[in-house]
Amino acid sequence: MNKIGFNTLVWSAVMSDDLLPIIDRLKQIGYDGVECFVGSPDDKAYQRFGNHAQNIGLETTAVFVVGKDENPVSPDAAIRAKGLERIKWGIDRAHDMKATVLCGPFHSAHGVFAQHPPLEEEYKWCGEVLHAAGEYAAQAGITLALEALNRFECYLCNTVEQLTKLVNTAAHPNVKAMFDTHHANIEEKKNREAIQTIAPILAHFHISENDRGTPGDGHVQWDEVFSTLAEVKYNGWLTIEAFSRNDPDFANAINVWREYSKPWDMAINGLSFIKQQGKAHGL
Repeated sequence: MNKIGFNTLVWSAVMSDDLLPIIDRLKQIGYDGVECFVGSPDDKAYQRFGNHAQNIGLETTAVFVVGKDENPVSPDAAIRAKGLERIKWGIDRAHDMKATVLCGPFHSAHGVFAQHPPLEEEYKWCGEVLHAAGEYAAQAGITLALEALNRFECYLCNTVEQLTKLVNTAAHPNVKAMFDTHHANIEEKKNREAIQTIAPILAHFHISENDRGTPGDGHVQWDEVFSTLAEVKYNGWLTIEAFSRNDPDFANAINVWREYSKPWDMAINGLSFIKQQGKAHGL
């Protein structure tokens, strides 16, 4: 069975010692790892978190975004340079928390849109930034797993076809792709074909329901998802990413306006659901 993780964003986007009792319970429930958002400035907090996770037997992954002033697809070379520095900072913080994967849509500024579809020049600019970031990540033993987002959050990479193009443009062994079932539910025609397309460069996987609540409670076609993951022999993380209003600043930033499920219901029932699906489909 693949390793199963849970993203602590359902509680907070802030890296602090407040997360430690949460990950203690996630370990008790039966998770193999935890995923945290990289954004808070306190590097010592990441180190304490990583040490604590290691001490209780949890592995770690991290998720990360960039903003408009550090956009890797900006026509301004100075802003793209800031983007590379910001990604390097994210890699450093992921290394502090002993993460082996830094995932997310940091190919472009989250929620920032141009008045045109993605341009070839933008893929080229971004590829250059990501190649350099891959060089830096390799030194830390970290894989960068880039994410395609739905059209309401991003314009550069909405589909796995676009994401594959970007990763191939970056052309670095430490620059890979991830798949998120929430975004795919909006943008892809069929989960099976999408997962098959991304499989050669797939390094991370988010289990996310269509409403961002408990996996299995919505209408994502999970049998198709898990059977295809088994078919392509995916052996990476299966990490639940669900959201709530527990952290109002973060919730407001990603347009989460209601509660979908209680956080611990998401964690407990989501883990059972993934194990059930994994067993049913031989994953």
